[in-house]
Amino acid sequence: MHQQIRALAKSDHISINQFIASAAAEKIVAFLTQAYLKKRAKQASREKFLNALAKVVDVEPDARDCL
Repeated sequence: MHQQIRALAKSDHISINQFIASAAAEKIVAFLTQAYLKKRAKQASREKFLNALAKVVDVEPDARDCL
């Protein structure tokens, strides 16, 4: 694993310590985001969602938004 980290850090032109710190920060943010979303989901209301969705105008998308 150390050799892989060394190679990846080198290819990104950063030190091994910077690579590990960045990886740890990304993992922390992922956990915090997951906790935030779970908290928000508990506050969700299907009724409020459907009410908001009902306010969306039913029209064809702009030509620039079509695939």
